[in-house]
Amino acid sequence: MRLHWALPALLASSLFLSAGAARAGESGVSPAPGPLRIIGAGTGCIAGASELPSQGPGFTTIRAPISSFWGAPETVHGVETLASWARQDGLPELYVGDLSGPRGGPLSGGHVAHQRGVDVDIYLDTQPKPALSESALDRLTPPLIVPYGAIAVDPRQWSRKTVTLIYLATQLPGLNRLLVNPIIKRQLCETVTGDRSWLHKVRPWWGHRGHMHLHFACPPGQPDCINQAPIPAGDGCGASLAWWFEPDGSVRPPPPPTPGAKPPTIPAACAPILAPVEAAGPPPGVEAD
Repeated sequence: MRLHWALPALLASSLFLSAGAARAGESGVSPAPGPLRIIGAGTGCIAGASELPSQGPGFTTIRAPISSFWGAPETVHGVETLASWARQDGLPELYVGDLSGPRGGPLSGGHVAHQRGVDVDIYLDTQPKPALSESALDRLTPPLIVPYGAIAVDPRQWSRKTVTLIYLATQLPGLNRLLVNPIIKRQLCETVTGDRSWLHKVRPWWGHRGHMHLHFACPPGQPDCINQAPIPAGDGCGASLAWWFEPDGSVRPPPPPTPGAKPPTIPAACAPILAPVEAAGPPPGVEAD
């Protein structure tokens, strides 16, 4: 098993690290011993985290040097369940990206929302997967569903399998919401027929051009874990979706940072959990956040 290690806050969660980056605090960090304890809202930490295996039936983790695969047991089980359902529906192996760090907290380069072990990125690549070496998987960049500068999904990457994968993810127990690029949400709104109730959980957000971000609700018995506000009623295909687009069909840019705004603070209760992470510091040659 490989050991890998509000608006501005959520926006940062959509950013991927560059291929040459590395996680701050990766070296020598182990999960805080259980029982499971999740602290915080967007920012926070986790004790008693479980590690997602590097490979399992229907899934494999990728980009391990710049990703982290720890989460609440419910999140890890959610990935394994989705992979199982996808296999049953004839979908190829799933590529899995970031969950959270072994103790949660900030991940170098962004992903503010991946701090509490309740988030996971699943790539939307539904093409057949070739057998790849571990080093090739570590360098892999799956194709984009929404290329940069595009105002529509790439028809070479979009298929009924893409829709099926997103639908299956919305059915996972405990899933709170699922973030995709606004253009992907629009494509679903324009093409899904029949039962559209599942579109309710599919929410638009900047980035997410090649993956979906699964956000799970706080597990039972976690009073220090704060859930996001409930999703508005409806399928999200009306005026709320139209807000995301410019007249030419492109996604409107995110708002600029507020001058003088301070970054989100970590709950004080996380200090004893994150102390070993802070003490480890970044790997050589990598600047701390």
